[in-house]
Formats: sequence, C-alpha cells, structure tokens
Amino acid sequence: MILAKVKGSIVSTVKNEKLIGYKFMIVETIENGKLTGNHLIAVDGVGAGIGEEVLISTGSGARLALDRIDSPVDAAIVGIVDKNQ
Repeated sequence: MILAKVKGSIVSTVKNEKLIGYKFMIVETIENGKLTGNHLIAVDGVGAGIGEEVLISTGSGARLALDRIDSPVDAAIVGIVDKNQ
C-alpha cells in the first residue's frame, strides 16, 4: 500500500474498453508524513476527490481491487484516509 494525496485528474476520451467508467487521478506519494514530489496515475475505484489522502494498491493487487483482473491497471485508489495520525 502507498499513501498519497490526490492532486488532480486526467481526462481521457479514448481508453481501453475495460477502463470505461473509471476516472484517472494524479496522486503524489507521501512518505514520513511529507509529500515526496513523486507522482503516479491511479485508477479511482472509490470516488476520491482532489486534496484527499488516499491509499494506493499497485501491481496485480490493483487489478484485483477493481475486480478487473484482465485490465491494464498498475495503480488503483482503494481507500480514502479519514484520519492520519
């Protein structure tokens, strides 16, 4: 799992048919409570908004989280952080 902050979204008018209906979000990873400057594009599986802290699953776990085992997904937003202590 990766902790990250949603920075924006990407609009794609043409995409793989297995990804139709999903939003693509730009996220910046967080390490030791600080933004790292490293960004990822993640498929949003939970309806996250800009500015929210989220949990990212990568690799085959991302495809499983979206219930799309045969989709071309490497990173997926799987949770929204309510409180980070």
